[in-house]
Amino acid sequence: MTEIEQAVATPQATPQATPQADPPHTAPNPQDAATRGRWPGSKADRTALLIWFFWHVATYIYMVLAAPGRTEAPFLDRLTPWDSDNFIAIAQFGYDGSPGMPDAPKLTAFFPGMPLLLRYLHVIITDWSLAIVLVSLVASAVVAVALSRLSESFREGTGTWTVLAFFLSPFAVFMLAGYSEALFLALAIPAWLLARRGRWEAAAVCAALASSVRISGLFLAAGLAVQFLVAENGLRATGWRKAAWLALPGVPVLAYMAYLHSRTGDWLAWKHAEAEYWGRYAVSPKEAFLNTWHRSLEVGVLQTSYREEMIAGAVLVGLILLELARRRWGNVAYLAPQAVALLAMSSFYMSVGRASLLWWPLYLAVGITGARRPWVFMAYLAIAAPVMAINVGNFTTGAWVG
Repeated sequence: MTEIEQAVATPQATPQATPQADPPHTAPNPQDAATRGRWPGSKADRTALLIWFFWHVATYIYMVLAAPGRTEAPFLDRLTPWDSDNFIAIAQFGYDGSPGMPDAPKLTAFFPGMPLLLRYLHVIITDWSLAIVLVSLVASAVVAVALSRLSESFREGTGTWTVLAFFLSPFAVFMLAGYSEALFLALAIPAWLLARRGRWEAAAVCAALASSVRISGLFLAAGLAVQFLVAENGLRATGWRKAAWLALPGVPVLAYMAYLHSRTGDWLAWKHAEAEYWGRYAVSPKEAFLNTWHRSLEVGVLQTSYREEMIAGAVLVGLILLELARRRWGNVAYLAPQAVALLAMSSFYMSVGRASLLWWPLYLAVGITGARRPWVFMAYLAIAAPVMAINVGNFTTGAWVG
């Protein structure tokens, strides 16, 4: 824990910085400035993209090797099960679902950002499965560069380590699959980086787009709002004139709720669909944990998955406590609502592991620490990489993970 605490400590803070705020953006390296006119702009960016590229190559190879004896499904079908089918159904037929779809009401649980993007892409990419996989492919490249730049803004030379930590996450398979995590992060991490640079209007626009993809956009908005209050380049530098922008991420959510009300008469139809079809309704944290534990004993085929969920929940709680100790109030405001939603607003732990991809303070901590103390990164690698590989194999051969 001490090593990770040191990782997120403010490097080379100016005398004027308060302990509540993130440090101002680090001055660019002169070598980076010399290459600014060339895309992607810096050595760190190019390295991030190389990690993204070769990680995809490695996981595609592993997918091929894992298939014999386990699945004969076509390649794209292995990357587009479950939620991917729902996104595609909405893109094709709207929230009524395909003709005769018996469980069409569940589709309201999925926010419209991804289906709308798929509908527009369908003009040039007629294969729906290919389109949604390409969204994740391109979005994950954006994530790699943005996460590297965010890490570099804390400590120069750490971007590579942080991006490696992210793509070695046990649940990184969802950067391959036709799910919404990659698209959300491709908007959310740039929003956070823009806020660190004092570009609050642009940050709010990115966060609003993220809110159209996942309800997690509201958690991002909460983090940005708190960051605006405590950061040196926020309220104290600009006054209240930019604060109104931070309400923008709520607009897509309200618009979607109004749309659902016009269709169903229920403002919270998306939440009620989650409760009915996925058991996402409020219980005590103790009950949610015990329900998950019992499921891990009773449902043998999902035993490992449920235990991964519990470990991920423990990591989230530990990360929040760490951020509280370091007075990273913006991070706490982003992470704490996720803990409530994942650990207390569901009858058992579901998709907690998958949600860990959204916890970029975790990967920053690992990356920044690993840059200074490689043995810490090696320890992370020894744990995370094998689990990541196993989950890639399991997910792409028909088993649920995360």
